[in-house]
Amino acid sequence: MSVDGCNTVLVLGGIRSGKSEFAEALVADAVTVRYVATATGGDPDDAEWAARLAAHRNRRPETWTTEETGDDPRRLADVLASAQPHETLLVDDLGGWVTVLLDPAHQPADDTVTIAELAEAVRACPARLVLVSPEVGLSLVPTTPLGRAFADALGSANRAVADACDAVALVVAGQACWLKRSDAPSSDAAGSPSVPSPVDPAPVDPAAPNGHRAGIPAQAGPSEPDTPATTVAPGAGAPVAEAVLPEVLTPAVPPAAQPADGAGWAAPTMTLPMVATGLVIQSGMELPLPDEYAGPQAVERLATRDVPGAGLGVLERVVGFAAATQGTPTPQPWGPVRVLLLHGDHEGGASAGSTAGESARRAAQARAGVGVLARLAAENGATLQVVDAPTAAPMEVGAALTAEAVESALRHGWRLAEEAADAGVHLLVLAACGAGTEAAAAAVLAATAGAEPPAVLGRVVRDGTVDDTAWMIRCAAVRDALHRTRHASRDAKTVLTELGGGDIAVATGILLGATARRLPVLLDGPVGVAAGMVSRDLAGQARHWCLLPDHGGHPAVRLAADVLGLSPLLDLRLDLGEGANALAALPLLRSVLALSAALPAREGDAGPAGEPADEESPEFAEPEPAGPGPATTGSDDEERTDAPDRHAG
Repeated sequence: MSVDGCNTVLVLGGIRSGKSEFAEALVADAVTVRYVATATGGDPDDAEWAARLAAHRNRRPETWTTEETGDDPRRLADVLASAQPHETLLVDDLGGWVTVLLDPAHQPADDTVTIAELAEAVRACPARLVLVSPEVGLSLVPTTPLGRAFADALGSANRAVADACDAVALVVAGQACWLKRSDAPSSDAAGSPSVPSPVDPAPVDPAAPNGHRAGIPAQAGPSEPDTPATTVAPGAGAPVAEAVLPEVLTPAVPPAAQPADGAGWAAPTMTLPMVATGLVIQSGMELPLPDEYAGPQAVERLATRDVPGAGLGVLERVVGFAAATQGTPTPQPWGPVRVLLLHGDHEGGASAGSTAGESARRAAQARAGVGVLARLAAENGATLQVVDAPTAAPMEVGAALTAEAVESALRHGWRLAEEAADAGVHLLVLAACGAGTEAAAAAVLAATAGAEPPAVLGRVVRDGTVDDTAWMIRCAAVRDALHRTRHASRDAKTVLTELGGGDIAVATGILLGATARRLPVLLDGPVGVAAGMVSRDLAGQARHWCLLPDHGGHPAVRLAADVLGLSPLLDLRLDLGEGANALAALPLLRSVLALSAALPAREGDAGPAGEPADEESPEFAEPEPAGPGPATTGSDDEERTDAPDRHAG
């Protein structure tokens, strides 16, 4: 979702709702920001209040300037009136402003007039303006006169400022919902809230952001042409267009009488509408971990099952993984599965030896429901989604993507995982078919794990023959890209911008979104493991939701698996394309889970995870003490009815 043509935005939210972070993200693309702080210094002995103020200060970039209006409530309107059209202002927050307005030091004062002056200053402000304010009208009416006065004054200020702003957002538990936009009907004279307008379903550039952070566009100068609806990603340098998720396909096994080409396997099932949330994808996110107890309990339970021989061997790890991600010591086979096929090419030397148009042909096959990937998806009853990622520029020459495209791709991937979880999917399978993906993954591994490109670049096979010249060109491209970026930061977004490209960025967003929704992912191939390496900096929990069925004999997958702690389950050395290898192994993994859940307990064994012992098992009984001891409570002179007769002495 975008906020088109908005110059002033009001961000509402409760305490610790994330409203300030959301507002800061809306202006993150501005080179400089005037941060207008309305709170007073408070009690110098109040350490908690001082810590709150310090946290706000520490989040502000060094290029931002700070102005304080805490001593005079009328000064805020003057600051807005004196702002210039090229400036960006962030006011945080109106709660502090109302507190000063009601301070006895400023009484008697006409609060209504002062609030009206502020609303008029907001309406006339020529600068790009974002205001933050607490929403206190959702709780009980305060029991004290001062509390009621504050709630009433703040409610009046919020209504007046909201009516003057182009857009209004409400942040609840870190999630943002737009209450008013410039393309929605404006509020009436009574101050009724405006109704959000429907989202334009027309398809747009797939490289655009996907709505996990709705933004306010930068101000357009008089010479700038009209542009379509745009969204500014946090930290991005320019607005980018909103994206539409690709349709979900349902491949089906063709009947015997169907032509061999399998035409008609796939049929569209649904199209996802755009939804905006207040999420910011950034380093150090706290996402959920799998259940740390369920996995070991499931493995212990297997030891009590009636299994002939040594049991499941290395496939016990599948049971432990499924138990941890499902949160139960008796995991069930995965139900609905979705395959996400990432189609994004890499230009330059990375794609040396690739057949022109081959990746597009593979993606078209998948959309039509034919080819290896679609057939295996049909055999597993999995849905299929073909995701077009932005094409990456030659990394040896310059950045593979812009920072805006990286933000967009991360959000797009997150939304894909969210949509799958909302559709009831139990397991995601990452697949890729882009040209040059192996070289891009090698560059990411070299940047994040210190790998040598020749050691992680697989041989280039074209038309059944090994092309050593193409392999050397790819190595040279990765080497030159690493040399070009030798002084650049190795944080996640910089690696994606300089080296990774669109498909790896989308895959990273998928891993993060799946982790947030507790959705396990099967990795298969260089793109998936490269995304796993990048996701460590953004959320280290993501790798714990990933399973690697087979390394496919690829050196990059072997290295990344070792770094991520993802031991491949199998050594089939399949080479059916990224994603197809995992689908080929999926029936075996499902069978193992079904078997582990259905096996009866061995006779005489009790389950370690709280299962009752078999009826034939003898019940343990605590032996009675032979005589008085530490547990005896009575004196030696008391007669014990349950003790043998004593000898007279």
